[in-house]
Order: sequence, then C-alpha cells, then structure tokens
Amino acid sequence: MTDGRPYDPVWGSDDGLFRSIARNVVTRYLAFGVDAMLGLVMLPFNLEHLGKPLYGLWILTAALTSSFALLDVGYGGALVRFVARYRSSRDRTGLNQILSTLFVIYSVIGLTVIAISLLLVQHIDRIFTIDPGQVPIARQVLLIISTFVGIRFVCSVFGGVVVGFQQYHRNNITSIVTSIAVAAVNVAVLKGGFGLVELVVAVTVVRLVGMLFLRRNAYHAFPGLRIRLTDVSMARLREVSGFSVYMLLLDLGYKLNYSSDTLVLGAFLNTSAVALWAPAQRLTELVTRLTNQLNDALFPYVVDIDTARRTARLRETFIHGTRLSFATVLPLAGGVAMMAHPLVERWIGPSFSETARILQVLTALVVLRVGSATSNTILKGAGEHQRLAAYVGLTGVANVVLSIALVKPYGLMGVAIGTVVPVTAMALFVNFPRACRRVGVRPFQALKQAVWPALWPAFVMVLFLGLVRPLGTVSLSAVGVKLILGALIYEALFLGIAIGADERRRYLGKARELIPSRFTYPSRARGAATRA
Repeated sequence: MTDGRPYDPVWGSDDGLFRSIARNVVTRYLAFGVDAMLGLVMLPFNLEHLGKPLYGLWILTAALTSSFALLDVGYGGALVRFVARYRSSRDRTGLNQILSTLFVIYSVIGLTVIAISLLLVQHIDRIFTIDPGQVPIARQVLLIISTFVGIRFVCSVFGGVVVGFQQYHRNNITSIVTSIAVAAVNVAVLKGGFGLVELVVAVTVVRLVGMLFLRRNAYHAFPGLRIRLTDVSMARLREVSGFSVYMLLLDLGYKLNYSSDTLVLGAFLNTSAVALWAPAQRLTELVTRLTNQLNDALFPYVVDIDTARRTARLRETFIHGTRLSFATVLPLAGGVAMMAHPLVERWIGPSFSETARILQVLTALVVLRVGSATSNTILKGAGEHQRLAAYVGLTGVANVVLSIALVKPYGLMGVAIGTVVPVTAMALFVNFPRACRRVGVRPFQALKQAVWPALWPAFVMVLFLGLVRPLGTVSLSAVGVKLILGALIYEALFLGIAIGADERRRYLGKARELIPSRFTYPSRARGAATRA
C-alpha cells in the first residue's frame, strides 16, 4: 500500500493508497450524482422547449462528434500509464518529454477534428435523415461542438497528468461546478426564448472556461510540469505508441458496442427516433457510470500485482471485484428495469412508452457490462490486453451488423436487441472464462463465489418491486421511494446473508476507510515546508 517514501512537493506521496483511491472514487461518485440529477431534470426541460426533432438533432450531432474520440488512437489510456510510471521513478525529464510530445500530437488531432467537421457539414443531410429546414441548424451545431472537441483534445494532456498523479478528485470538483453552471446557462438561454444554436454556443463557452481550471489542476498536481517544443521526442512517441495501439482497438470496440446505436437510428430512421432512444440511453449510461467506478480504480492495482507475479492476490481481486460489481449494479439496474414504465411516464410523459421498453432491455446490458468489467480489467492489466482488444472489437462489429439488420423490421427494439445479444455472448462465453483461466480458478467455482452471492438477492428485490409497483400514486417521488426500498432489501440480504461474517466485516471496514482525513497532503506539505 505504500513504499514508505516521504511527501515530496513535486511528486507527492505514495502513502495511504486506499485513502487516495477512496477520495478519487467518492468525489467521482459525487460528480456523477450531480450529473445524474441535472440530467433527469434537464432532459424533459430541453425536450419541452426544443421539441423532439430539434432535441434529437442535438443528440445526433453530439453522437457524431463523440466518434471523434477514436482519433485519440489510444494515447489517452497510454498517457495515464506512462505518467504513473515516470512519477514512480521520479523522472521529471522523461515525464516532461512524454507530455510535451503528446501535447503536440493532441494539437494535431484537435486541428484534424475541426478539418473533418468542415467536410462533414457539407454532407450531413446525406449522412442522416434530417428535415431540410433543420440542415442549417445541424451544420452550425456540428461546427460548434466539433471545435470544442478539438480544443478538448489539446487539453487532454492536463487531464492525464491529474489522473496519473492520483489526484483526479480535483477534476471531479471542477466537473461538478462546471455541470451546475452549464445547467444554469441552459435554463437561462431557453427561458429567454433562444434556440438550439444559441444554447450550444452558451454551454460550450461555459465548458471552455472549465477547461482552464483543468489546466490549473494539472500544474497543481505536478508543479514540475513544463510543456516545451524542445522536449518533443520521437523516441518517447514510439515508446507510448507501442501500448496505445491496443488502447485504440479497445476504444474502437467500446465505441461500436455502446455508442453506435444513435448513429444507426439517425442513418436508418429519423431524429424523432433518436429522441425516443436518448432518454433510455441517458439513464443506462448514468447507471453504468455510477456502478463501474470500482473497476477503473482497480486497473493500476491489477498491473502492480501482476507485475509482482502475485497470482493469489490477482485471483482474490477477480473474485471480490466481480462480486462487488454485481452487488453494486444489480439493485440499481434491476430496480430501474422493474420501474421503467412509471419512471419514464412521470419523468418525460406517457408518449415515451417505447422508451420504457428500450430501457428495460438496455438495463440488462448494463448488468452484463458492469458485472464483467472486472474480467476485462484483469485481462487488460495482466498482460492480455491484445486478446481483450480482439474480443471487444469482434463484439463491436457484430453489434453494428446485427443492429443494422434489425433496425428496419423492428425499429428501436431491433437496435437494442442487436446490442445486447453480442455483448451477452462475449461476456458469458469468452471474457469471463478467459479471466478465470488467467487467475487460475474454474469458471463454476468463480460463478459460485463471485456471482451467485450477488445474484440471488436480486430475485427477492425484483419480487418485492413487482408487488409494490402498482401500489400508491404514480409520481417520481413514489417511484424513488420504491427503488430505495428495493435497494435496501437487496443490500440487507447481500451483506446479512449472502456473504460470510468475515467478508462482511472486511467490506464494512473498507467502507469506513472511505471517510477521508482532512487535508492529508496539505498538512504534509506544510510540515515539509516547516522542516525546510
């Protein structure tokens, strides 16, 4: 958990690893919680003021620009890895060469994004089924969002520094403030009677201001940060690229699996269909983000114990990570699936009944995605990233092909099924068994130890929600109370019966460690300054 090195004003300290992870995860959950609440409020507000066609157009252009993330070519994941490595070795020169080199690369990528968008705006009405009257709006929105994405690429280096130094609680706090400011500006613009273009301009300006604070966070995390053209190095670029290519393949696979559906709907149906799909996708994305933070935090830990060849610890991490992933996602995703119809009806209106059905299908995808995330983390962090990239890429291709084949005869439900089927097959029959072999445990034993204790309490919760769903008034507060009661029943069964007393004490002990001590690093900094 610590290498015993004292606090350093440039490099920080490696002490209190769990506390540092906990601080980052807790603030990330807080940031996601704020995003979730704002998203629940703003989506129906924006739908009411913009209407389905314009709102769907906004979502469609945002989905198109999100595909630009592939131009990252895997450098984002590689950047965090190399920042952490050079921080560990206290190599300031090498780290600044890495950062300077990638800053130039990201600047080129940002300019490329803007250039591509200038080409796309001329043909956007040929790419998607858009009403002729909306084409000028679509072009303006696409250019604005693409420019923001290009600038965000340039700032990616600063985000990688903060994450690599395990101080991304600073970015989480910045994200919270930015999200609140964006929501306030959103309301003010639409209440003022302005349209979609003005709205996109206003929220983009707020997000650009937020990026200035992200840059400040990077220099706070690493005071020795220096971006200089003289530090650009082809040798450093080759070093990073050797790992980034597999991160690119993973990113591409994940993009095909979880972000291509909106584009399929826009290409083969219309923007109104995108508007029906968007609320279900928004909710499932929030559930995924709120329940999958454990596996993001586990990745550097898996790399460390695999490097040390601690197979027993790797196996233990796999079992507990899988179990806790299911225990986190099942009460939330299962509850949302059971309460989908009253939830959607009271949230955005009865005309979105098809959205509720889509939501029920996509929550199954969330359970599989989060539940199998530890398997993917094991494969990625324990030397099988090449194999995982192939698995995810194959699943993504199957997803797109199946979704295109089913969208015309079955509409939105066909796209949902086209996504769930290949992900389910890959998770159950490939990724999980392969991770079991990697850590030296039989699949049946892993199912018994990792999956079953988290799975059976969900059946009781589902039964409870099925009984109470028709009771009482249909309101968002009533739906929320039922979801909370269902989750409490689940967790009581999981912690009280499904796992043993020793594991219960262990989990509760770790939960108590999530309460952070006040100003740990600043106090050490003051102590170091006093001694100096």
